[in-house]
Amino acid sequence: MSQQTATTTMPDVDLDADVPRRLSSPFTEWAEYFEKNLERHARLDATIPWQSTTPLSAFDAAAIARSLQRFELGERGEGTSLRAKARLLDDPVYDATLSLFVAEEQKHSALFGRALERFGVHPLGAHWSDAAFVRLRRLLGLRTEIMLFLIAETVALEYFFALERSDDPVIRGVARRVLTDEVEHIRFQVAQLQLFFAGATTGARMLAAAASWIVAVGAATVIALDHGPALRIGGIGPVRFWGKGLRHFRRALRSALAP
Repeated sequence: MSQQTATTTMPDVDLDADVPRRLSSPFTEWAEYFEKNLERHARLDATIPWQSTTPLSAFDAAAIARSLQRFELGERGEGTSLRAKARLLDDPVYDATLSLFVAEEQKHSALFGRALERFGVHPLGAHWSDAAFVRLRRLLGLRTEIMLFLIAETVALEYFFALERSDDPVIRGVARRVLTDEVEHIRFQVAQLQLFFAGATTGARMLAAAASWIVAVGAATVIALDHGPALRIGGIGPVRFWGKGLRHFRRALRSALAP
C-alpha cells in the first residue's frame, strides 16, 4: 500500500444540490461536521512520523502488525449495504453523510495499511471475524446495522487507547488520529439510533438492548482473545480490556435507547 493510499481524499458530495431538503434533514449538522473534517484530517495525518524507525522488538512489532491486519480489513468496507438501506428513507443529506462517514472509516484502513507496510506486512484478504460481522450486518435492517456499528466502535475504543500508549511513534500517531474520529463516530451512531427509536415501545427498546448486549459481549470477547498480545503491549490485559470496552458500550447504549 502506498503513501498515496493513506492520504485518500473524501468523496465529492454535493450537499448543496437541494438546499430545502438539507435544511429539513435531521442530519444536516452531521453532514457539515464530516465536511469540515477534511482539513483537520490533513493536519493530523501530517504529524505522523512515517519515516521513523520502530523501537519495538521483533515480537512486539509482529503482535501489533497481526492485530492491525484485522482492523485494517474491518475498516476497508465500502458501506454498500448500509447506504442501500439508508436510501429507502429518501433523505439525500443522510445518504451524503453516510458516504462521508464510510470514507472516514476507509481512511482509517489506509492508515493501518501504511503502518503494516512499514512493518513489512501485507493486509489480509479475509478473516472469519470480519466475514461474520459483515454477514450479520447485511442480513438485518438499517437500525440494527447502525447498532452493530455502535457495538464495534465502542468496544474497540479501549483498543486504540492501548495503541496510543505504544513506544512506537507511528503506532501512537495512528491511534491518536483514529481516536479523534471514533469518539465522534460513536456520537453519530447514538444520534441515529435516538432518531430511529423515537416512538418505539419500551418492549422494543428492551429487546434491542438485550440483543445488542449479546453481540457486544461476543465482540469484546473476540477482541480480548484475538488481540491479547497487542493489548498487553499497550499496558492493558484482555480481562481489563473486556470490562472497559463493555462499559463504553453500556454508556453509549443507554443514551441511544433513552426514551
